[in-house]
Amino acid sequence: MELTLKWGTLKSWNVKGNKKGEKLFKEYCSIGSSISAMCQKDTPRQKEIICEMIDLCDGDTIYLDWDGSEVSKEEAKKYVMEYGKK
Repeated sequence: MELTLKWGTLKSWNVKGNKKGEKLFKEYCSIGSSISAMCQKDTPRQKEIICEMIDLCDGDTIYLDWDGSEVSKEEAKKYVMEYGKK
């Protein structure tokens, strides 16, 4: 499973073949999502879902598109949960 994050949310994903990832992504979409990561306003549950998906990713890093860098799973979860907070 692979995830790319931008604007504090999902930008791209590949959950194919990961049953739990597919189920989480289906739940994420059922809550409501925008075609644009910039316009997406995740609910608290959607943020939790993204964090659960991060835990399912292969390897130890997640790609942050805006920064053009890979971060650890813990850093990625912090990014999602704290994005937009002052």
